Amino acid sequence: MGREKGNGYQGRETRRSEEIEDPYDLRKLTRETTAMRLHDFECSAPDLARDLLGCVLFHGATAGMIVETEAYLGLDDLAAHASRGRTERTKVLFGPAGRAYVYFSYGMHECLNVVADREGTPGCVLIRALEPLCGLAVMYSRRQWHGRKTGLANGPGKLTRALEITRDHYGKRLDRGDLRIRKWRDRPVFEVEVTARVGITKCADWPLRFVWKGNPCVSRG
Repeated sequence: MGREKGNGYQGRETRRSEEIEDPYDLRKLTRETTAMRLHDFECSAPDLARDLLGCVLFHGATAGMIVETEAYLGLDDLAAHASRGRTERTKVLFGPAGRAYVYFSYGMHECLNVVADREGTPGCVLIRALEPLCGLAVMYSRRQWHGRKTGLANGPGKLTRALEITRDHYGKRLDRGDLRIRKWRDRPVFEVEVTARVGITKCADWPLRFVWKGNPCVSRG
């Protein structure tokens, strides 16, 4: 799965006070979204990767809207962890959909994936970038970030640090609990751009990266 580029530091700009104001209050954001059901995750990884764009990832008092994803297909996808078969590390990928697969990447950062497809068929979606919505001051502190909020969670390792998602969340259900994904009651309208995945060498030309086109919070991939 893809390597995140760079350390996320974009110059020595000091954040302005308005940049750490939350676009949404957590209670309002919860009211304006609805819980995903487990059956919402029971589709192919490419379909889920597209469907998750525009949904909101919550962890505690922090939340961000998903603006970039990548699909990993399983046994025939040599870039996918599941292609190596069922192991202690990958067993959640072969289980029910709607669970978190969190792994440590390149000894640097943790990555959050959402298990897709029916039980026994491995597939997952890597969450690559978020548009921060609430808890921004906490995210800034966790990231020790001094740039614009568009760079706060614009990479898989950046967003897990900003939302404090760790391997302790491995296997957790994402339809409920402290770490969860919700969808807007009034879904935003946007164009989806599809590209090859980022930072991989195997199956590198497969068009499985899904991006909210024009959103300033996507990664630099």
